[in-house]
This record gives sequence, structure tokens and C-alpha cells, in this order.
Amino acid sequence: MSGPAEPTAADVVVEVSEGVGIITLSRPAALNALTIPMKESLLAALREMAASQEVRAIVLTGAGRAFCAGQDLRERLEPGAPPLDEELTIRYNPIVRAIREAPQPVIAAVNGVAAGAGASLAFACDLRIAAEPASFVLAFGRLGLVPDSGATWTLPRLVGSARAAEIAILGDPVTAADALRIGLVSRVVPADDLVAEARAMAGRIAGLAPGATAATKRLLNEAFDRDLDAALEAEAVGQQAAGSSRDHAEGLAAFLEKRAPRFAGE
Repeated sequence: MSGPAEPTAADVVVEVSEGVGIITLSRPAALNALTIPMKESLLAALREMAASQEVRAIVLTGAGRAFCAGQDLRERLEPGAPPLDEELTIRYNPIVRAIREAPQPVIAAVNGVAAGAGASLAFACDLRIAAEPASFVLAFGRLGLVPDSGATWTLPRLVGSARAAEIAILGDPVTAADALRIGLVSRVVPADDLVAEARAMAGRIAGLAPGATAATKRLLNEAFDRDLDAALEAEAVGQQAAGSSRDHAEGLAAFLEKRAPRFAGE
């Protein structure tokens, strides 16, 4: 997998360059609202990148003025639309798991509104950078629905239970500035700088030892499911594995030789 790719029939664009994989939801006229083919292509792209030795960091973003408006509601009105629980189980939930389980950190570059399941996808990522015009909104309640695609799990872990309840129940938009203030995103940048900022962050990750980075992501993912003693033990196990790697030997050699390390993923 290398080089830019043309948009697929499902409106997902995939690019890999210098260790960074970029997935762009590219249905701008519909605010990148998700259709079944689009979800299938997104899942396939995530799984392919997760399995790639070439990709060391992943960026998920949207084309146009939206990150993702969530489910395409017109599709839900079509005859034969699958039940909501089936749609979640078969299509949305595997995407969330693919983001969480990928060994590479996944960066959400939120260029505009992230609504409904679109917000949930951003919450599932390891890092979130927002453009100044971006916003997050869980508007499920306005449709008589509940938050899904992992939002009730990820959001409290990101912002705490009180803020999560307000965002999820009231459904008011969270601006990029407020998202930064409450810790929902780590950076807010001018819209024109978003892609470059995300690429730069992903490039820094791509230069790290991939095994250690994957282990760090795994430890962070599991942190809320462990007590302190279990976390200390898991860190010791992870550190032993990382310390036995060739990349650790390379890191030590580079430190002593006062040069940049060249990690091979071994």
C-alpha cells in the first residue's frame, strides 16, 4: 500500500507516505455522512493499515467542511434498511474496535463538525487535533436515540462523567475551543494548518520504535480496567519485552553516539 489513491465508490481516500497512513472520508457534499459502502471501505482501510509494517501512524480526517456528520439518515429510510442493532454490530462496532485495536496510534484530524457516530469515531481515536471551526455534537437525543459507536465508553474516559453526561444527554455542540478546555482534544489549530499539523504529529510517531509505541497504546487502552498493582505488573511485562528488542539497543546506541535513532520495528 503506497502513494495516493483515488476515491473509491464508497468515498474513502487512502494514502500512505513515509510511514504515515491517511484515511479521508470524502463525501463532502453530504458532510461525509456514512453509508454502508463507506463504512465497509473505512473498516477495510483501517484493517489493512493495522496489518501493514509500513504504516506506523494513522490519520483519520474528512474532506470539505465536515469531519463526519454520522449516519446518512436517508439511507436509514430506504426499504430493507437493517435494524439499528444489526447495523451497529456488523458495521459500526468493528470500525471502533479496529481503531482501538490497531497497533498504531490513530489521530483524528477534525476539520469541521463531528456529529453523531462521526463524533464517536473521533472519540475512539488515540489523539484528536481540531481545526478552529470544528465542533462535536452528540445529537442522538434529538432523534430519539442513544449515543452509540462506543461514545458512552470513550467520552467519560476523555472528559469525566459529569461533562460526558451533559454532552451526551443535552446534545449541545462543543466548540473546538471548549473541546480543548475540557481535554477532549489536545490541540486546536487554524483550519489551513490542520493537515500539516496532523501529518507532523503522525510523522513524529512514525519515527518512534513501533513495538514500544504499540505497547504504550495498549497499556493506555487497558488502564481504566486495571487497579494500580495490575497496571504496575503490566508495565513491567511490557518494559521487559521492549527492553529485549533490537529497537531498544538501537535507541541506546543512538543516545550514546548523539545521533537520531533508526528504528526498524524489531
